[in-house]
Parts: sequence; structure tokens; C-alpha cells
Amino acid sequence: MLKIYHNARCSKSREGLEILEKSGREYEVIEYLKEPLSENELEQLVKKLDIAPIQLVRKNEKVWKENYKDKDLSDRELITVMVKNPKLIERPVVETERKAVIGRPPSDIEKLL
Repeated sequence: MLKIYHNARCSKSREGLEILEKSGREYEVIEYLKEPLSENELEQLVKKLDIAPIQLVRKNEKVWKENYKDKDLSDRELITVMVKNPKLIERPVVETERKAVIGRPPSDIEKLL
């Protein structure tokens, strides 16, 4: 089953959800700001995305600029930072059993379907 890591306040995330609704496929909505991912879950998601953790970070967020921007963080430290500050996780992310994609632009989600 598909999973979408969703933030209802984000227009791109809402667009991604609409794509899933129109696909007719079953999916689960995970509001990751309300239900934060564990370090292990986030590590697995990064592996499915096939990216470095830094590529999942929203670098324009205030918390990033004020606390982490100029630090040289390891991948493990980046995962920990995103778990503690889920607002830093790029959105939306759609996941299958084997792969995942960041929905920026939302049309990238269609590649996963």
C-alpha cells in the first residue's frame, strides 16, 4: 500500500494527496508533524528515496537557518535533527514497499504509480 507523508498546510502536499486520490490506489496518510517518524523509519525512507539525508532537509525553515545551517552534520546527525524537528522534512513524500519519491513537483508522484 502507498503511504503519503503529508502536511495539510502545504499546498504541494495537498496536490500530492489529490494525485493519489485520483489514482484510485489505496493509500495511507501519515501526518508526520502529528505522528513523528522514528530514526529507523526515517533511515528506511531515505534509503527508499535513494538520496543523502541532507537532500530531504527543508533548508529555508527558520529552525534550520538558526540552528544547523553552518554545522557539518553527519548523515546520522541529520536523521536525528529531522526526527526532533519534523518540520524540516521535505514534503510530500510518497512511499511504496520498495521505493519512495519526494513530490516536488507533485507530478513526480505519478512516476511512482
